[in-house]
Amino acid sequence: MSDAVKANRPRYNNIGVTQLVHYRMPLAAIVSILHRISGAFVFLLLPFALYLLEKSLTSEISFAYLRGFASGWFVKLVILALSWAYLYHFCAGLRHLVMDTHMAADKEGARHSAAAVLVVSLVLAALVALKLFGAF
Repeated sequence: MSDAVKANRPRYNNIGVTQLVHYRMPLAAIVSILHRISGAFVFLLLPFALYLLEKSLTSEISFAYLRGFASGWFVKLVILALSWAYLYHFCAGLRHLVMDTHMAADKEGARHSAAAVLVVSLVLAALVALKLFGAF
């Protein structure tokens, strides 16, 4: 290649730590990263959730205690965050399974499916929030 052709070609380098703030990731990349984070979050808190389930099933007194504990607004927000993490991870996992079948694997399909994961998980989390805070 001549020097003139080499000079006109775009050059892609690895970005530095200081450039991370200005780097704009596509929505599909953000959904994929959040899928990993929500999976780790759910996995790490699973033993605690199973412990609370076991405690709630031991007796009526422990169930009543945990029910009273879970009636606080802060605990409800924590439950809502856990619920959203699970619902998001589930929806994003379905997206990845569909993409493994080579459906919606192109750039436009990935963008639409990523947006759908965000919307569906937020709608489901809103329904959980309405139930948690007594709307129905």
